Amino acid sequence: MRLLVTGGTGLLGSEVVAQAIARGDEVVATTSRTPGLDTAGGVRWRHLDITDREACAALLREVAPEAVVHTAYNYRDWTTTADGAAHVALAATAVGAHLVHVSSDALFSGRRASYDESCVPDPITPYGAAKAAAETAVRAVAPTATIARSSLVLGPGSPMEKLVHDLIGGADGVLFSDDVRCPVHRSDSAAALLELAGARPTGIFHCGGADAVSRVALGELIAARDGLDLTGVRTGSRRDLPEPGPMEVRLDSRRTQAALRTRLRGAREFLAP
Repeated sequence: MRLLVTGGTGLLGSEVVAQAIARGDEVVATTSRTPGLDTAGGVRWRHLDITDREACAALLREVAPEAVVHTAYNYRDWTTTADGAAHVALAATAVGAHLVHVSSDALFSGRRASYDESCVPDPITPYGAAKAAAETAVRAVAPTATIARSSLVLGPGSPMEKLVHDLIGGADGVLFSDDVRCPVHRSDSAAALLELAGARPTGIFHCGGADAVSRVALGELIAARDGLDLTGVRTGSRRDLPEPGPMEVRLDSRRTQAALRTRLRGAREFLAP
């Protein structure tokens, strides 16, 4: 498969690239940070600013991919997250490429007990609103696209694992007992995205892990796996923050899991010592 991966240097995008190369796909990956062409590892790299609609269109015409896995976003920038997704969707549609758009559980408020694929976004943060807007744009301009909503992505280099190590090392911070997600390992998430890119299903899919766990529980799992002592690390409640944002967001991925060969393991399994 000729595949284009946006955000190819990110935590998830880099794993999608690595797995695609390993299975023999022809891969072009984009980055906003490293300009120029580099074919190391069998990947063709392209510099791309996804906020530039014409640049997206030109690159997609050049590459002519069969599928696009769109992982690029910017947590603090609406234009990159929302407008950028629309630009990629428009460009993919113009060249007949199937789009797998990576979305997030951040577009949910946490007011429901759980969220399956039928649930309507109800964001309460700017980032969540940007991801919801991105989904709306994708569905409008690429109606056959696959939208894959992820939960917290873990794996080597992930912010959560780095946070736990930093806190154990004495950094200032806290782990919240009421901040609950369904973490997924980046290798499982990437494999699911590639499976969806090949199968080309239309609609929304939930790609969270099997376990709903708090940040405190995650800290305990990471510390136990790495042989570290979590004693002394502060815990607290996210409700005490001035703007707590979504807290307990349980992504129900059972319907998607039933349709996938890839198994989306829970944190208690993939973080086991």
